[in-house]
Amino acid sequence: MVPPTYTVSDVMTRRVVAVPPDASFKEIVTAMERWKVTALPVLQNEDTVIGVVSEADLLHKEEYRDRPPGLVDTMRHPRAAEQAVALTARDLMSRPAVTISGRATLAEAARLMAHRRLKRLPVLDASGRIEGIVSRADLLKVFLRPDETLAAEIRSEVVSPLFGHEGNDVRVAVDKGVVTLAGAVSDKRLIAVAERLAHSVEGVTGVHCTLTAAS
Repeated sequence: MVPPTYTVSDVMTRRVVAVPPDASFKEIVTAMERWKVTALPVLQNEDTVIGVVSEADLLHKEEYRDRPPGLVDTMRHPRAAEQAVALTARDLMSRPAVTISGRATLAEAARLMAHRRLKRLPVLDASGRIEGIVSRADLLKVFLRPDETLAAEIRSEVVSPLFGHEGNDVRVAVDKGVVTLAGAVSDKRLIAVAERLAHSVEGVTGVHCTLTAAS
């Protein structure tokens, strides 16, 4: 009676744009511009993620363009000072890479991105090898699901299992992702459950529950 849960592998981008550890600064910038990405995984042996190099990692070279990092810079911001003079992905990348499993839920990926302030995550398979990239935009794809699809899923995965034949009298409407549940049911304890389960359907942005207990 739990609606299907989307996983990272359902929405991730399977074409991985990455660089090897010996990629030069200019090669990294060129790849970012060509593929319109803000970060690139650094791969050892073509499928093992050993780090991620981002625009933030590269900007320190421009930050210290007019002067090299001094002793005070090195003491206060040692990593930035190192990156300012680094020439390859191996020395520029952030490590260890923050990654996620393809089996993780979208909610888990969203929490990790928010907590670590990341825009994208390398996705690893069960063997620890890279299989894709998931971005913030990928996580939002579920909100493109049509209202009709959401309504049908709520009826089949929530209303019918929860209320049985009574579910035929429950009205399910979805408008721009907002669900409305209306009608009367015999067990008032199930009303809150129905509202919670409807809200858990991927792509739903809100639930307006007007279900009442039948007298």
